[in-house]
Amino acid sequence: MNDQTERQFMGVEQLSLRSLILGMAGSALITASSMYVALRMSALPWSTIFVAVLSMALLKILGRTTLNEINITQTSMSAGAMVAGGIAFTLPGLWITKIWDNPLMLPEHFWQVFAISLAGMLLGTVATWFLRPQFIEQENLPYPIGIAAAQTISAGDAGGKKASVLFGTMGISALLTFFRDQLSWFPAALSFKWLYAHNFFLGIWLSPMAAGIGYMIGPLFTGVWFVGAALSYLLIIPLGTLFKLFPTTTAAIAFKNTAGIGLMIGTGAGILLSFVFSWSLAGWGCRKKQVPASGQTTLKRRFPRILVYSAILLSLVLAIASGIPTWPSVLLIFGITAAAAMAAIITGETGINPMEIFGIIVVLTIRLVSRVENTGAFFIAAGVAIASGYAGDLLNDYKTGKMLGTNPVAQLISQIAGGIVGALVASVAMFAIISQFGGVGPERGLSAGQAFAVAEMVHGVGDPLVLSIAIGVGAVLYLLKVPAMTLGLGLYLSFEISAALFLGGLLRWAQDRFNPQGVETGNIAASGFFGGEGVCGVLIAIFKMVTKG
Repeated sequence: MNDQTERQFMGVEQLSLRSLILGMAGSALITASSMYVALRMSALPWSTIFVAVLSMALLKILGRTTLNEINITQTSMSAGAMVAGGIAFTLPGLWITKIWDNPLMLPEHFWQVFAISLAGMLLGTVATWFLRPQFIEQENLPYPIGIAAAQTISAGDAGGKKASVLFGTMGISALLTFFRDQLSWFPAALSFKWLYAHNFFLGIWLSPMAAGIGYMIGPLFTGVWFVGAALSYLLIIPLGTLFKLFPTTTAAIAFKNTAGIGLMIGTGAGILLSFVFSWSLAGWGCRKKQVPASGQTTLKRRFPRILVYSAILLSLVLAIASGIPTWPSVLLIFGITAAAAMAAIITGETGINPMEIFGIIVVLTIRLVSRVENTGAFFIAAGVAIASGYAGDLLNDYKTGKMLGTNPVAQLISQIAGGIVGALVASVAMFAIISQFGGVGPERGLSAGQAFAVAEMVHGVGDPLVLSIAIGVGAVLYLLKVPAMTLGLGLYLSFEISAALFLGGLLRWAQDRFNPQGVETGNIAASGFFGGEGVCGVLIAIFKMVTKG
């Protein structure tokens, strides 16, 4: 049994010194392994469940812990993974494009990478703090990873039937992942060569994690996602090519990618319009209220603003120090604000966070109004990707915190502590791994798939007219409460991923319709399927990093 007496550190309720120490140490480990797996396998499994289980085990050994202390510790541990992902998915493009031609670049460029890592981390933290009330409290988005973490911590602490369901499904999922990824007993996805030969790029991802996420986010979001995939892979590519609407299959793929990115950008525009409207109303309401007479109250109201402005100013200085020119650095602040909002929505709705896509979007947007060289473009993409990943991770943690009753200020402090460690470790780890393999590319053992995509998109995105129309449609759909971001993601990502999530959504629809009383047990089982693959993926990454496999 846990001692439910909460600790206090630095005057912050529920925060403890040992949660910060354990969280920062865990962040270093997870950051290094995340960098390795992102470069080697072009993937980044969510580490949330792994660190939740690890935090619970360590704190129970130390004794007298609570659910909230466990959650605060895992919040810090997972922070660095998103910094590693943001760097790994973008900056290796500098080697891919031969801008950096020597793998031994640590002494020359470490401070640039560290500076943009800190800038992205700080801006992601600030943006997320302001997004939390809307997406966690008001709109109450699903955030399936956050739900899974809360279920894991609660069930693991309580024991009994819930724990049996959770750890049973977690074990099954972990075994399947081990057989698939380590032993290669079956492929990561089922696909059909005959269909591929006729431009029907169909298949299904063999992932218990994807099915679990689909179950948790439900039939609405998975259905909209699948509609986007069906438009891409059943209509646009095969029929568009067949009836000569596109000259080649490549042109059809470029069209659907541009449309998908446009819908995501449009959602970001819709978010900004919605916020501006809300702030205008809030400002009008404040002007009609009487100003508080207490000087102490005024100080308390202003003090957070001082921290916010200081963080933004420091981020601007760090962005310039990384080598991004002054005006594009200013634009980067606004770009990260919009990207963080988009990441918040898409992570909340789907459990997926395509951080490198948000980096591409902001780079292309800034280049419309300012000249940016390719080196600066990669660093802009990195800052946005880090901030977007950070926003998704922290909002997942806030979702967990809401379910467990955790103090969000304590989570914020622990996330920043883990993020600073993550920025340092990730910056060193990228140079160390690339140096170890002698460069970047499949032929060297570092596939870095996302960085290759960023390297291609830095030079531009498809048809401007298609992009503009899709942006407008995305903004309108968001304002009409239609999940346009999810629709765009379905258009952009592979059919295999969409099909696996849709299967989970169908299972949730059947559960709601025919056995609604079993939804809670279903959520716990889905959390186990998600967590098992995440835990096993992280362990495989650590093993391969240590053995240089």
